[in-house]
Amino acid sequence: MSEAPVSAPAPRPAVIIGAGPAGLATSYELGRRGIDHLVLERDQVAASWSRVYDSLTLHTGKHMSSLPGLPFPKATPLFIGRESFRQYLVDYRARFDLPVREGTPVTAVHRDGEAWRVATSGGEIETRAVVVATGIMATPRTPGIKGSERFGGRIRHSVTYRSPEECRGKRVLVVGAGNSAGEIASELGRAGVDTTIAVRSGANVVPLQILGVPIQYLSIGMRKLPRTAQNLIVAAMRRFVDLIKGPPPIARPDYGPLDSIPMIGFKLVDAIRDGRVKLRGGIDELTGDGARFTGGVEEPFDEIILATGFRATVDLFGSLIRVDRRGFAVRKDRVASADHPSLFFVGHNYDSTGALFNIRRDAGLVAEAIRSGQS
Repeated sequence: MSEAPVSAPAPRPAVIIGAGPAGLATSYELGRRGIDHLVLERDQVAASWSRVYDSLTLHTGKHMSSLPGLPFPKATPLFIGRESFRQYLVDYRARFDLPVREGTPVTAVHRDGEAWRVATSGGEIETRAVVVATGIMATPRTPGIKGSERFGGRIRHSVTYRSPEECRGKRVLVVGAGNSAGEIASELGRAGVDTTIAVRSGANVVPLQILGVPIQYLSIGMRKLPRTAQNLIVAAMRRFVDLIKGPPPIARPDYGPLDSIPMIGFKLVDAIRDGRVKLRGGIDELTGDGARFTGGVEEPFDEIILATGFRATVDLFGSLIRVDRRGFAVRKDRVASADHPSLFFVGHNYDSTGALFNIRRDAGLVAEAIRSGQS
């Protein structure tokens, strides 16, 4: 008698890459719909949140920062600290017994007919759908600065910064106009570190909260209004802030806070006004012992911290996908790849409503799209 042919195992319905907030939220939503899946994490759950600076605190209020299925306890502070949020993610994975495979980096993703082949350090996995949930905290953006090769001090990205103790006795230049740049520079200045921040094109600075209400909550409410009404509210808020705080020491850019994530809170503004942080414009070039700024001013520095943000981790796909000018995959319906119907992205929508608020929304959209495509 001849032996019956052995059939190849069926592709797994879905594979999620990354076990940060985006990956865990999507795993929960898939599990809630009974969809078998696997979460691949190169390190451990919430690894990126273990590496950010010690004093980091969410700018988004707790009511809009939790993942689906698990709100924060009532006693949780309105604005949550780094370690508390990291522990929340670890507990979230355990609470719902999410199928995370830690220590399994993904090295490549290939299309194979109607399926995907996900290459990992532990072998290859075939799946019908892939969800990229790596966020943007995994791949630092490091701009080239003229003269970097001759600078005699240390240049590093802000992802390596932990606390002011690392910079005691040094002259530090922070480069950037985002929230990390503002928080790191102001923290260093308050700790007595000789600190300068370089801001090339200005920044929109908004209060953390107004009358006790987080600015994020107001931003979400404003999204429902016509753009004209939004602009009027922003203009009124600016006049109110200028009346209370005085003219901003940091120039405002050509675009408004509705068009890009603003700097939230006045820590940096206050530190500049108090003389604890010096404000400079763009860097023309680095010298052997410092930097020359636009306008010709030259100053010495021992260390330069590049708080220049991160880029999306989409290199795994090579030429399989198109990316936009910001480096994100071109998408339709917020979360679906415009190039492949079974490829999705969670944690890639960033605006003033908050990354975590968008993750909670997008995780459900992706899970529902996968369920509909496989039913």
